[in-house]
Amino acid sequence: MDSKARPGSPARDPLAPTAAGTRLDAFGPAEWALLASIATIWGASFFFIEIGLETFAPPVVAFARIALGAAALVAFPRARRPVDRADLPRVALLGIVWMGVPLTLFPLAQQHIASSVAGMINGAAPLATAVVAAMLLRRAPGRWQLAGLAIGFLGVVAISLPNLRGADAAPRGVVLVLLAVVLYGFAFNLAVPLQQRYGSLPVLLRAQLVAAVAVAPFAAAGLSDSSWSWTSALAMLALGAVGTGLAFAAMTSLVGRVGGPRGSVSVYLVPVVAILLGVLVLGERVAPLALVGTALVILGAWLTSRGESAPRANERPAPREHSS
Repeated sequence: MDSKARPGSPARDPLAPTAAGTRLDAFGPAEWALLASIATIWGASFFFIEIGLETFAPPVVAFARIALGAAALVAFPRARRPVDRADLPRVALLGIVWMGVPLTLFPLAQQHIASSVAGMINGAAPLATAVVAAMLLRRAPGRWQLAGLAIGFLGVVAISLPNLRGADAAPRGVVLVLLAVVLYGFAFNLAVPLQQRYGSLPVLLRAQLVAAVAVAPFAAAGLSDSSWSWTSALAMLALGAVGTGLAFAAMTSLVGRVGGPRGSVSVYLVPVVAILLGVLVLGERVAPLALVGTALVILGAWLTSRGESAPRANERPAPREHSS
């Protein structure tokens, strides 16, 4: 799922809190393919969460998707490659801040706010990622990245506005999603040096196992508020194996290649995919403002995908990226 890094690409020590990507020039076919696959899969995630919540309590939804995601990754022999013991605490932290807490917060939040509201707030994840990266790398993103991130977020807002009229947006739900977004900002950066050192699959499998263990007690408590439904179960299977297993592995590969801020722009394309699914599958009509937002998102993604300047000369060269 990963390709080899470009030799000599500058980045920080892989044991640092984050690192630059192994590919600093413009996105190539591999990066765009990863971006498209992530957006396509995650575009349906909020829909599957809604179906799961019809019969399962929020902690059960979170545990099911994480456990099924880990089960999907176990099928790949490369996922069982060893990880140095010194890096296991960082992998465990990744599991908590990327999966354990946020994937529990979203089902809880969607009991108080509409999925359209949750999707719009989730669109701020690339901005949070850029802020965290700037703090950890001690350098601001390039002007094209900043422009792309800002334009892309405006596009997400424009896409969401037509669906917000009359939508539930209780403060409690908004705060929960904002907390998840901040954690995503740290997680996308934390994943970069780990992926560059080990590849995506070994890191994600261990992170998801940690997350599953952390969420299990809450899921057990939520069983009394849950009932069985084949519809919800099948939604969890898709959400877990594909949306949490394969898509998270693809996202880890992408941020390892291009860095946290540029990789996280895939989040901007999620509502675009949701619009396409609505038109093609459900025959929905698209508001003119949503079409403008889609154009802004695509423009923002293209600007963010442009090449970036190399880090300062005193930063260490990046290691060759491992295959997953």
